[in-house]
Amino acid sequence: MDIVWLGEILGLTAVLLVVLAIVVIAVRRSALARSGAIDICWRRDLRPDGRGWVLGQGRFRDNECLLYRSFSPLPGVATKLHRDELKLGERRPPVGTEPDLLPVDAVIVRCTHGGEQLELALSEEALTGLRSWLESMPPATRSVRLFHRGMRKN
Repeated sequence: MDIVWLGEILGLTAVLLVVLAIVVIAVRRSALARSGAIDICWRRDLRPDGRGWVLGQGRFRDNECLLYRSFSPLPGVATKLHRDELKLGERRPPVGTEPDLLPVDAVIVRCTHGGEQLELALSEEALTGLRSWLESMPPATRSVRLFHRGMRKN
């Protein structure tokens, strides 16, 4: 009887932990959506088989694009993309198994961030927002930074 009771308690605890994790993830995703986050997927490992995508949300804050994982109960940022280091490259449509993994109508953009290549998958509207955010950097920012490092921009 004691083993059955222990099994029931452990089973109930496991179910409660799973339900709690689902609730935390749903509340976190809802809070990000209310704060203006966009749905975005990213991957740093550019394998030709289309694996390695991370599903998440992105939020623009000052000079950073903060990327959060969708299915993580942790509240922290998974990746930060700095505006002055992010360069958008060529676009491509999803291939292979990517249409099954990525959101419907996702556009994939190959980028470089600090010399490292990565790909972003996002909707056309979100891509327009990303471009606007990148282009809205004040033009004096780069020249002021170079001047303070002792290098003058001519």
